[in-house]
Amino acid sequence: MDANMKKSLILGAALGAVLFTTPLASAQTRWPVFSGKSSSQNQVLTVDPNRGVLTLAPLLERVTPAVVDIRVSSTVKRPRIQFGGNDFGDDFLERFFGQRGLPRGDQDEGEQFMQSAGSGVIINAAKGYVLTNHHVVDNADKITIVLKDKREATAKVIGSDEATDIAIVQIDLKNLVDVPMANSDQVKVGDYVIAIGNAFGIGQTVTTGIVSALGRSTGGRGNAYQDYIQTDAAINKGNSGGALLNSKGELIGINAAILSRSGGSNGIGFAVPTNMINGVMNQLIAYGEVHRGRIGVTIQNISQEMKEAMNLPSRNGALVSNVLEGSPAEKAGIKPGDVIVGFNGDDIFDSNDIRNAVGFVERGKSATITYLRNGRRITKTIYVNMAFDDEETGDTPSVSSSSDPASFEAFDGATFTNIPGELDPQGGDDGVIVTKLKRGSNAWQAGLRTGDIIRSVNSTDIKNLEDFKRAIKGKKKAVALSVERGRNRIFIAVKP
Repeated sequence: MDANMKKSLILGAALGAVLFTTPLASAQTRWPVFSGKSSSQNQVLTVDPNRGVLTLAPLLERVTPAVVDIRVSSTVKRPRIQFGGNDFGDDFLERFFGQRGLPRGDQDEGEQFMQSAGSGVIINAAKGYVLTNHHVVDNADKITIVLKDKREATAKVIGSDEATDIAIVQIDLKNLVDVPMANSDQVKVGDYVIAIGNAFGIGQTVTTGIVSALGRSTGGRGNAYQDYIQTDAAINKGNSGGALLNSKGELIGINAAILSRSGGSNGIGFAVPTNMINGVMNQLIAYGEVHRGRIGVTIQNISQEMKEAMNLPSRNGALVSNVLEGSPAEKAGIKPGDVIVGFNGDDIFDSNDIRNAVGFVERGKSATITYLRNGRRITKTIYVNMAFDDEETGDTPSVSSSSDPASFEAFDGATFTNIPGELDPQGGDDGVIVTKLKRGSNAWQAGLRTGDIIRSVNSTDIKNLEDFKRAIKGKKKAVALSVERGRNRIFIAVKP
């Protein structure tokens, strides 16, 4: 066997091994994994004809000029530090900056000059618009954009939105390159993705992975709007504001957060999807902020027990637990117990979906809303009003079982009485109140708490303890309780 034949067999075996790992994709969808000669700029992996290696280089040469490093200078209040310490760790700073990088112990309070690093993506080359995270540029005294070709420019903030963690800054430079934005609703779990950013401030870094999950929410601030794309592509400090691209080099998200105890990548990173960005981008450019809407409902997700108790066809949708008087929702005919399943033509699968959908409609605009009631599907036009800050829930009233001699125990550990006359709750005196609750009981595990006021059972209003007893008597499956807690109204499903 001559040398050329051996070389062909070795290369053929290598290529065969790669193809063998993806037989389903090759046979069923015929997606191109790579080819010896690149026939499209949109191809992910190509074989370099000169070196014979698989590479992303052609695609990266197109898109990386659109990803920028961001240097932020700011002045912050410095707390007293007794023993030093910093975000990166003393060993990290000492390694890169020597002893000068370490903080001094026993520092006094006062103002401190800070420098931080992040990333951004050019989305409009003609106007110099750069997309990044709100937390990257928040409270910045000076923002410097550094391009891949080493050019620098001072940026000004056009608009910023803490709730979505998105900001737009602008630079004045010629010959910029921007990246096209894809429709993130078309992204699927398993899609190949590329993350580009200024990891740890050391310069532009490229990592790859797949979409691990969609529609993620990490909790955190109550006013946050989250619908993250989750990826296992390595995202580290400094990557915030950087690009998450699909295999065609289109932007599908802006890298924003990681889930990590160490501060480094654990393979769980999150990006704000482009469709959410599009929902706020025009307002950020026009107003510098987002004018969010509201419809005046309190909503919650549907548990399996709630689905059974309310005889719902599925757990999809957002359950309306309260409707504000005079609100757009009330004017549209929505009532507590309705399940919102659509908004402006898009399906609503949970409470996060409707919150995001309404939040991105500019106040004063109209939308269509679809909800279920008693098995009927109803669609109405609704006008979106200004959104107010979330109100804090009032303290749960302190009650004692001695305030009413009549009491009733139900749900394996909860004691109910009529509402004491001196309590004067917001929703009136009709209903019963939880006066005692055994920790670990069915009622406690379902979410009931001492001081909760039960207003209805399975959508039937109750006036007193006798009504409540009749409403739950003989029930074998979970019952849906409309519960007033402070100034909030929620639904709780409890098994007898």
